[in-house]
Amino acid sequence: MTSEAQPHHRLMPTLAQVVDAADSLWPFRLQENWDASGLVTGRPDQPVQRILFAVDPVAPVIADALQRHADLLITHHPLLLRGATSVAALGFKGRVIHDLIENRCALLACHTNADSARRGVSDALIAATGVNPDDAAPLFADGTDPNAGLGRVGTLSRSVSLRELAHRLATNLPGTAQGLRIAGDPDQMITTVAVCGGAGDSLFEEVRAARADVYITADLRHHPASEAREHALGPGGHGAPALIDAAHAASEALWLPWGAQDLQRTLAARGFDVEVSVSDVRTDPWDFRVASPDSDSTPNHTSGETS
Repeated sequence: MTSEAQPHHRLMPTLAQVVDAADSLWPFRLQENWDASGLVTGRPDQPVQRILFAVDPVAPVIADALQRHADLLITHHPLLLRGATSVAALGFKGRVIHDLIENRCALLACHTNADSARRGVSDALIAATGVNPDDAAPLFADGTDPNAGLGRVGTLSRSVSLRELAHRLATNLPGTAQGLRIAGDPDQMITTVAVCGGAGDSLFEEVRAARADVYITADLRHHPASEAREHALGPGGHGAPALIDAAHAASEALWLPWGAQDLQRTLAARGFDVEVSVSDVRTDPWDFRVASPDSDSTPNHTSGETS
């Protein structure tokens, strides 16, 4: 007498259990006081079988989540960061919320908590430069957890020129219209690297205190970047740090596969079987750029040509 194979029944977590797993990886207590990380839509007791990661909760990403029949969309950026007085489907945020709710897809934002946590956004970014993230330290440590905090600083195993580091980073980051903007001598040798995924011009003092040779971040504005260069070129500045300005979404997107893998592993360790994937929808808002005719001219404050 033979026994028939029993059908495999997937043990799916509830949304509340997935949020708890996310909190164990990227504690929500680490988020900045102005942030809005956390659950945006969804019933805590609804089952979750498919999870999708993305940077931005924009309409094409929502469409991708629904096409994949995702039960949960986890985005880095919050949908309602600055609050709202209405979620009527009259604007894009209201339409997004209605699409999610009507299709029973929850939305969870992991923003500055994922920036500060280990194996978070800045760890993924510094790994793209060649620094071992396990050996990197926060630029601005969290008061309750010195191993966590905003930004990272670490040392390359082999010093490289600013030009070589920039090419390495450009290869490892998702492609964008902006590419990389770089301030500094292309031949300057880089050993100590500081990074902050997303907009990081509030950490210049910490970067200088760390004596980093280069600072990699996004959304650098004219005045903070100009003042940083003046600090570097002034007495005792030693020409550092050079600056590499990446596109905002690109500087954060490297974390998505890390986050997906870590969440799937954590849920599996708790006995749950879920599908976790990363959206391939491009959410960088810029479509193309036109370089200035003299864009290859001699860099400011330095000698030599860029390549």
